[in-house]
Amino acid sequence: MTVQLVERIGKYEIQSLLGEGATSAVYLARDPFAQRAIALKRVFAEVLRDPQRAQAHRQQLLTEASLASRLSHPHIVEVYDAAVTEREAYLAMEYVPGGTLEQFCRPENLLPFDRLIEILFKCTRALEYAFLQGVTHRDIKPGNLLLTDPDGAEVKVSDFGAAIFHDSDRTLVMGLGSPAYMSPEQVRDASLNHQTDIYSLGVVMYQLLTGRLPFETDNHLSLAWKISNLEAPAPSSLRPEVPVALDEICARAMHKSLSARYQSWLEFSHDLAQAARNRRLVAQSQPHSETHRFQTLRGMPFFRQFDDVQIWEVLRLAEWREVAAGTLVMREGEPGHYVAILAHGQAAVCSQGQRLHRLSVGECFGEMSLFGAHPGTRSADVIADSDCTFVELRAEALGRASSGCQLRFYRAFLDTMAERLAAANVRLTHP
Repeated sequence: MTVQLVERIGKYEIQSLLGEGATSAVYLARDPFAQRAIALKRVFAEVLRDPQRAQAHRQQLLTEASLASRLSHPHIVEVYDAAVTEREAYLAMEYVPGGTLEQFCRPENLLPFDRLIEILFKCTRALEYAFLQGVTHRDIKPGNLLLTDPDGAEVKVSDFGAAIFHDSDRTLVMGLGSPAYMSPEQVRDASLNHQTDIYSLGVVMYQLLTGRLPFETDNHLSLAWKISNLEAPAPSSLRPEVPVALDEICARAMHKSLSARYQSWLEFSHDLAQAARNRRLVAQSQPHSETHRFQTLRGMPFFRQFDDVQIWEVLRLAEWREVAAGTLVMREGEPGHYVAILAHGQAAVCSQGQRLHRLSVGECFGEMSLFGAHPGTRSADVIADSDCTFVELRAEALGRASSGCQLRFYRAFLDTMAERLAAANVRLTHP
């Protein structure tokens, strides 16, 4: 639709068109009384004349306007004013000049990981605040997340027109959100709570990490089926440099099971903060030379059967990861397709709150995800007891190794499992 600019809408002086959709346009305008720039969203007159659509879009504006006194947060767009009549429907709100996160959802324009984590963390804090006020957004997507500066990390959540009010006995809007970002329970039209927003923010995270959606199709029915039934490929399978920690956070936020998904915004925030802290530790640590890392591996019992050529091959395939004390490195029951070897520090293997084994330098863990009855599923938690360094090897990287190197790995895994079984037998016979 071609939008004709007008000089004024209500008391607001129109300056330029910021964007338009199927049902409304957003203008940069000026409030002459408050002496400030605003964003003004106006529903098209043709929509207001359509009896099948008019009521729903009027209700959306009323829903957003009703939140003006309820939601006051530095990372939520402020609503100033609204007008909803038979002939006119517009909303005056805070102008956020940095554009939406849509600009960073393209493979050629992805954000640095540290900035991405900071933006998502601020979104979780804003959405937890909304949840504590009894509001679930229900339409989280990149287009509703605005940056105050295109080069910064200050973000504001906008467009609460599809929100659910949990202290009301009815839903105040008919819109159901954006299909690609809907949670499994949302596409089934089931009862919703804040976990539907957690899922949607997980989809946004996936798109910011990879430049693509987890499920893509032109058919809404096919999309709904995929969201309900298929597991999305790990972001790192599409972009290998994605850190394991961000793979795991994204997978948990997007888990189809409500019991396995993040139970609260606080849990989501905590894992993002931990990921940011661990990345800072890595950045602050002195870079190790390849020779130093070679000597580290050469001295580990795990690699005693590897020759020097195979050690250098491991160095080319592996990733080195540093984490702070207290970090949950692996979570029981969650998917995982990498094996790790402790290069520095101390860590513990736990299951259902019980400490099963203390890992020493040179020990591997996570190998059961490659051999177990349910490949890719973690059988225990691993928690860092101190600041630790791990050497990680993803399953796909191991698949690229030479046959000789692979044989050495599998022999080392089997030796490790045999040693642990023997130790377990000693504990059982000599309690």
